[in-house]
Amino acid sequence: MQPIVTPATTIDDEPTTFEYDGVDYTPNNFGERFMGRVTARDALTNSLNVATVKVAELIGYGRVVQIARQMGLGNNIRATPAVALGAYEMTPVDVAAGYTAFATSAPAPNRNSFATSSAPTAKSSRGSPADAPCSRPRVSYLVTSVLKDVLNHGTGAGVRARGFTLPAAGKTGTSRDAWFAGFTSNLVCVVWIGFDDNRDLGLSGPVAAAPIWADFMNHATALPIYRDVKDFDPPTGVQSVLIDPESLQLATSNCPTTRQEVYVAGSAPTQYCEIHGGHNVFTSAGSWLSHVFGGGGQPKEPPKDADGKPLPYDPNRPPYATGQGQQQPPTAVEAKDKDDEKKKNPLKKIFGIFGGKKKDSDKPKSGDADKPDQAKPDKGDSP
Repeated sequence: MQPIVTPATTIDDEPTTFEYDGVDYTPNNFGERFMGRVTARDALTNSLNVATVKVAELIGYGRVVQIARQMGLGNNIRATPAVALGAYEMTPVDVAAGYTAFATSAPAPNRNSFATSSAPTAKSSRGSPADAPCSRPRVSYLVTSVLKDVLNHGTGAGVRARGFTLPAAGKTGTSRDAWFAGFTSNLVCVVWIGFDDNRDLGLSGPVAAAPIWADFMNHATALPIYRDVKDFDPPTGVQSVLIDPESLQLATSNCPTTRQEVYVAGSAPTQYCEIHGGHNVFTSAGSWLSHVFGGGGQPKEPPKDADGKPLPYDPNRPPYATGQGQQQPPTAVEAKDKDDEKKKNPLKKIFGIFGGKKKDSDKPKSGDADKPDQAKPDKGDSP
């Protein structure tokens, strides 16, 4: 049975060698930067090569090829780990046709409808894109949701830095050449920069292709025909829920940070965050009184890697992203102060709010300074 893969499906982004048909394949991340346990959304947003191959492995390389051919991306694509990283040659027109399926949630148009390209032309056969899973509105919307994050938080963030602020989605690409493919609700644009003889360009997609894409789209969307850009609305059958980025379960009111995630209806999590409160504030273990008195719940352990070592904190990632380490672990003094506070009488949290001043009759009488204090303790102090 094929696994259900959602944007919140987790995989390990770490150095990995894949074996296929007796051949080893060892991809690397840009800058040899690995993020540990990440979601499929993280993998695509940050262009994590190893994690992306693992998603393809989870789905099945043959299934990836089947979908690509249904989109008309060519018969030269093979079912190998490298297929996940676009290792098989395509023209910008091929890529633009493929992205149109996501941009419109409809069958990709005939490639003859695209303007001619100065890039080398390769033969391409178009299958039946109407049957491709990516052309189904629900799946298209989930992919588009992730590709929006590429522009807003990921490797394509330079597009926003160049002043393009309209709703859009896209993806960077780097091999011997540089790519950026992206779209709004009414326009698809693909930028390719490279040499005809396949020499190494030496520049990445975010650096070389994304700025050109942003400048072109800024001018194009100023024209009346492309000006009416709308956000991508979820179709029927897509479920959006609030989750905790750490547990990836339904968020509770105790979760320090939350985010919206989208799922095909029926594949969303059904359990509330176990790290920050179980079912909800009032029905979790310890009941609502535990939240008033400070009881219940265990201190969170810092996230660790496979060897049990704490994960490093990456300032370029969200504080609570999957695989993110703690930003500033508490010092020994801070930890002790917090522990001492927990040991105090929990009644102080309730009665302390009333002020708790000592009555005159409770104060030591004059002349008794050297005697043990016989006054009644304040309700805010430990007896």
